[in-house]
Amino acid sequence: MIQFHAVSLAYQQDATALQNISCRVTKGEFVFLTGPSGAGKTTMLRLIYGALTPTRGQVLIDGQNISRYRRSQLPLLRRSIGVVFQDFKLLQNRTVFENVAITLEVLGWDRGDIGRRVMHILRQMGMESKIHLIPQRLSGGEQQRVALARALVNSPKILLADEPTGNLDDANKQQIMNIFKEANVKGTTVVVATHDRRLIEHAHYRTIRLLGGELAGHEGVGDAVIP
Repeated sequence: MIQFHAVSLAYQQDATALQNISCRVTKGEFVFLTGPSGAGKTTMLRLIYGALTPTRGQVLIDGQNISRYRRSQLPLLRRSIGVVFQDFKLLQNRTVFENVAITLEVLGWDRGDIGRRVMHILRQMGMESKIHLIPQRLSGGEQQRVALARALVNSPKILLADEPTGNLDDANKQQIMNIFKEANVKGTTVVVATHDRRLIEHAHYRTIRLLGGELAGHEGVGDAVIP
């Protein structure tokens, strides 16, 4: 599903973000991407959804080398990828309903189908009573659930999440993890970037570890490193 072949990325000549990364995530797998701040976790996620292009190497999604994609090809790729950003990136002048619906509007869904699908996913998130509120009226945990609803509303093949439980209490962390697990059970490939060791230890999924932009190892089921 997701493959990195000898991927390196340098933002500047003297600043390497990733160095010679080779790893894979199989279809339907749940994987944690971990390491300290600055290890390269967010950079790897951005490479997967095409926000960055590697300096060297290849990033493959479903066997397609997206490193060679033209900008015009990226929207089609992103239709199959849901992303939960660390800072949520909710539209502050839009309601909860509108923030989630925008994903389907961009995809050209019929208005009636949009309404039904958005309400379905918001009920799953326990947010159906908040649909008319704007993000500033929500708690951090509620904003996180709206961001997750937006990422999942079109049933993506891949779900990427960047530090999705940062600054949440234990109860909210568990709620978010349960939503990830449910999506994974339904067939979505899930990659969660986090430095929360307790979260990783309690979940028991495979872990790919980064340190200073390099692959530092892997733990759990499956082979993280491509020979």
